[in-house]
Amino acid sequence: MNREDRLARNETLFREVNERIEEVRSREEDHIEFLCECGVEECKDTVTLGVAEYEKLRADPTTFAVVPGHSIEDIESVVLETERFHVVRKHPGEQGIARSTDPRSRSN
Repeated sequence: MNREDRLARNETLFREVNERIEEVRSREEDHIEFLCECGVEECKDTVTLGVAEYEKLRADPTTFAVVPGHSIEDIESVVLETERFHVVRKHPGEQGIARSTDPRSRSN
């Protein structure tokens, strides 16, 4: 497995964990702390997203939420910047991994 594929797979693992966090959250919560979905395996940082922000992010299986500054230019581009988080989109060569590991697509 090449470096880009390994990084993309790390990100999809963090997405899977965040899906579980979203499933068990209290319905009264407006904002939730999620794991940074960057490709760095050792990253333990969190990002805070509103429920609507998270749902919009998950609507596209090629996008991930990362801590500002955690994007990896080799495999993704920043498509949204906020003070709390950045949204990155996988480059075309890495989108296949993101799509094939999307938990929401697999459950449909």
